[in-house]
Amino acid sequence: MSIVAQDHVFLSALQPKTAVSTYAVPSEIQLGGNGATLSDEMTRGKRVQQQVAMRLAEKSSTLPRQNGSVSSGSQGNLMTMQQQRQASLPRTMSVKSIHSVGKGMDIYDGPMGMTGSMGNLSGINNLDMGTAVRYLKEDDADMQVLGAAYIQHECYNNSDSKNQVRQYKAIPELVRLFNSENQEVARYATGAMRNVIYENMDNKMSLIEEGGIPQLINALKENDDELRKNITGILWNLSSKDNLKEKLAKETLAELTETILIPLSGSGDTEVIQQSPSEVDIFYNTTGCLRNLSSVNEKTRRQMRETNGLVDALVGYIQASVQDGKVEEKGVENSLCVLRNLSYQLYSEIPPSAQLRLEGPTRGQETSRSEAIGCFTPQSKKVKDRKNQDMATFTEVARVPKGLEWLWHPQVVGLYNSVLQGCENNSTTREAAAGALQNITAGDKRWAEVLSHVALEQERMLPVMLDKLRTNNDLELKSLTGFLRNLSRHAKDKNAMATKVVNNLVTELPADGQQKEPSSDVVVNICGTLNNLVTSSSIAARDIAFFDGLQKLVAIKNSHDSSPGKLKASKAAATVLSNMFQYKKLHKDYKQVRNTPGER
Repeated sequence: MSIVAQDHVFLSALQPKTAVSTYAVPSEIQLGGNGATLSDEMTRGKRVQQQVAMRLAEKSSTLPRQNGSVSSGSQGNLMTMQQQRQASLPRTMSVKSIHSVGKGMDIYDGPMGMTGSMGNLSGINNLDMGTAVRYLKEDDADMQVLGAAYIQHECYNNSDSKNQVRQYKAIPELVRLFNSENQEVARYATGAMRNVIYENMDNKMSLIEEGGIPQLINALKENDDELRKNITGILWNLSSKDNLKEKLAKETLAELTETILIPLSGSGDTEVIQQSPSEVDIFYNTTGCLRNLSSVNEKTRRQMRETNGLVDALVGYIQASVQDGKVEEKGVENSLCVLRNLSYQLYSEIPPSAQLRLEGPTRGQETSRSEAIGCFTPQSKKVKDRKNQDMATFTEVARVPKGLEWLWHPQVVGLYNSVLQGCENNSTTREAAAGALQNITAGDKRWAEVLSHVALEQERMLPVMLDKLRTNNDLELKSLTGFLRNLSRHAKDKNAMATKVVNNLVTELPADGQQKEPSSDVVVNICGTLNNLVTSSSIAARDIAFFDGLQKLVAIKNSHDSSPGKLKASKAAATVLSNMFQYKKLHKDYKQVRNTPGER
């Protein structure tokens, strides 16, 4: 019997994905004319006008930069405002704000802030954009703070102000202040820049042209949490643009890894993750930036894999989070997404020396079709006696993985398995873990097969994967079914696998070719899995027919939708049907659904 797999119909690796540009935490309190909470707007106007006049009149000494973190938020410490308002409103960590992508925060969004809007208050004639920019050029730190604070506020609330900032040539002045000796000046300058570049590509380019990235990286060395929060937010925002990612990777990876990633991941001297609320934001911003950078191209993926400490820090952070029951956190999500992206096309992009180790004997050295797994040769009695036992010892990899070796080490399969089992609420995290597993088991390379066997026999992941198929999230389902398809390709006992998975997979297929869910990508993955099993297992073909899979496959095949996705799904279903028809015992079932395999 001749069965044609036609595996080219099905894709095996998962494309890198880009994260949102950054994470904003604006206050839930609405500013300006759209719901300000103070009733007497004129009173507020007079109050702010008085503050401006006081700031212009006084020439107080500058505040020296201090090391260490502070709890004031990015707005820092406007001393006059603090004196005017003793009962401050606390900054609110709003769930709704997660969609305010890239926008930093307003100067009033914090414990020492006031509720009001400078841009919409009447009577403020002493400060406009031109005046604010002029203050940036002054030697007085208080005036620099006021100018930067005005720009930060205006650009948070008014998109047109961002163009004004560029027209008044404020961006080079703000860049100059990133490394000011005055702590508050640096905070406000970076806080302003975060809002200035949000959703404004011209300002992003201007920041880069003015040498902003080296200045940001230099300022990152300061042990100031609020400053680092602004800087990492800016970098995350910049990393959302594909044409900036290579430059960012070249200029920021080493410093971000050494200064932020390693210390805050618990892989540094402390070996314990003890992040303050500000450090949680800094780590989230940093991994969000890395998540974006890892999605751009092969050159940047190679650079990130080879950055000293980067992969170790991400893996260590995920391990510690799993152990501490914190796998749902957003930093874990970003970290897993980076690892998934770095696993894309892994076996063709890793160093040649690693490729040789993982591929094992050359063709001239092979004595049979079967290949060595781990430290055992095909002729070894232990291979036969311990076929389904522990496969933890591998001569191709180090016993204790380090650096980019983590990406293909058997231990990482167990880590991803732990994430899938421990993460109940964050579907993006589960999707990333399944996607990473899909990538490292994709293709014809020997090591993809080895890791598939680790997943099936050592980690016993099949029940876990089938349980996760109940998700309603199509992106997660796409990764899960993609991984299952790779496992079905490399499984040693396809009969045993068929009896466990066919019913579950057929259940996920749409009743006809017109349904929008699951997506065509998921349908193609399911068909690919069924096809891998059918080509080697009559039990798989029998079970597909028994669980009413024939009717579903015929309906998908005969779909008249001409969209690219539906056409791929139709071709995939036709491939399965064609291979199933090779089993003569199923011809009766084919007649019952009034279909012939040659139909197009």
